Amino acid sequence: MSEQTDGELGRYLRARRAAVTPGELGLPVGSGTRRTPGLRREELAALAGVSIDYYIRLERGKETRPSPPVLDALARALRLDAEETAYLRDLAQQAARGARADPRPAASRTVRPTLLRLLESVRPCPAYVIGPTNDVLAANPSGLHLMPGMADWPAKQRNTIRYTFLHPYARRLWPDWETKARACVAHLRAVVGTMPDTPDMVALVGELVVKSPDFSRMWERYDVRKVGYGQKTFVHPDVGTITLSNEVLEVVKPQDLRLVVYSAEPGTPDHDAIVLLDMKGAGALGEPSAPETPTRPEAPEIDADATSDR
Repeated sequence: MSEQTDGELGRYLRARRAAVTPGELGLPVGSGTRRTPGLRREELAALAGVSIDYYIRLERGKETRPSPPVLDALARALRLDAEETAYLRDLAQQAARGARADPRPAASRTVRPTLLRLLESVRPCPAYVIGPTNDVLAANPSGLHLMPGMADWPAKQRNTIRYTFLHPYARRLWPDWETKARACVAHLRAVVGTMPDTPDMVALVGELVVKSPDFSRMWERYDVRKVGYGQKTFVHPDVGTITLSNEVLEVVKPQDLRLVVYSAEPGTPDHDAIVLLDMKGAGALGEPSAPETPTRPEAPEIDADATSDR
């Protein structure tokens, strides 16, 4: 990905600088119209205790080895939280490595048998295993059919972020699609900080920037947030509106996978709904109903061997 160069650190600093207003930091706002939103370069440099010349060089990619104290000072001045500060440090390390960094190989798509057994053991709860860039590598019946139409895509195309932005049913599945989509992008940004140049990441971001104006807009915000536990509401064509709790469990290396499990309190309508979804996904009540959409999603070009399900 061409943007993942020494200049990426500067782009992140500019985006975060634009997101902070002088009033938030107790600085005088002054009169007249500011040419740029947020903090001026000289204001941020003063708050961080560095010279304006040094900061300009840093933002323009001319200075690629900021010290940890400088990064910490910038993080405090920009009011970055722990995840955003970690991302800043990751970008600084990438800038220091520069062209000497060796590209990483594509992530493995192999899911070990113990994880496959776990997917079966949590049924009827929807569950799936995803890779670093949110490729769905394995799923139980309700997990695959929780996102209507995902099962119609070839195995190598199944990706929860691609689904969120490119599948025509996605905007009806999540009542607050904008919040859901921004969380997806913020998570992908967090992953970029640790694995910027893998072929999977390059291909996914490039595809979404081209095909989705919404993704492109959100990508430029440079929000950083890893997705964790919480609750999500779905408006599902087969089982109606359901609200499920979800847990995201990290799988130990070398694969860097995550196990995502949705659940509901037994005896509740939401739990009854996932039982029905599991039965539909397994074919016990016939084939899952197709999403109510007049067109099929635009599919990226894939290899011929990607048409078989895992």
